[in-house]
Amino acid sequence: MIPGEIIAGDGDITINAGRPVLALTVRNTGDRPVQVGSHYHFAESNAALDFDRDAAWGHRLAVPAGTSVRFEPGLPRDVELIPFTGNRIVPGLRGLAGGPLDKTPEPAPADPADIEPAGSLDEDTGEDLPSNGSPR
Repeated sequence: MIPGEIIAGDGDITINAGRPVLALTVRNTGDRPVQVGSHYHFAESNAALDFDRDAAWGHRLAVPAGTSVRFEPGLPRDVELIPFTGNRIVPGLRGLAGGPLDKTPEPAPADPADIEPAGSLDEDTGEDLPSNGSPR
């Protein structure tokens, strides 16, 4: 045996055998390619990817570990997803799950374009709008 050598057993290994599969079509609405890794929580992938994020909640790509799928701008691509297993805890990423996948995600934050900053002027009258209590 050579140090670091890998001796594989006989036969083929079938990844994700027996796991339920979710098929989705994903379209990259951005102007640059997007890659998503094998174990990334797919529902939290790049916002330029258009697909059913609610259906993808708690799932990852059904591809071999360490690989990724590339989504070219404007092109639809069919993917297969499988549910995360184990403790189903996903920390970090885009902050949507931020922990256990089996809890209901928080509602999406308000669109910043709809929020009036402190000290704004009314577009119709030009008068000061009431402050929202911001320390600025």
